[in-house]
Amino acid sequence: MFLGENLLPLLTLAIGGALAVGTLAAMIRPRTEVRDGELERPPLGRSILQIAIGTIVSIWAIASLLG
Repeated sequence: MFLGENLLPLLTLAIGGALAVGTLAAMIRPRTEVRDGELERPPLGRSILQIAIGTIVSIWAIASLLG
């Protein structure tokens, strides 16, 4: 198979991990310069939901790779 048999679980792991880690990094260290019309910090509820979804997707992908 082109690019390996585990391509889909690996891509899922990468996207889920990026969603969780990227959102967490944006919450921990927000922008220093805020332009007009932009928020100073990301919304808390949406950020927690994105971190949770990214974590669940990553765990699912790891389970698929191990199983």
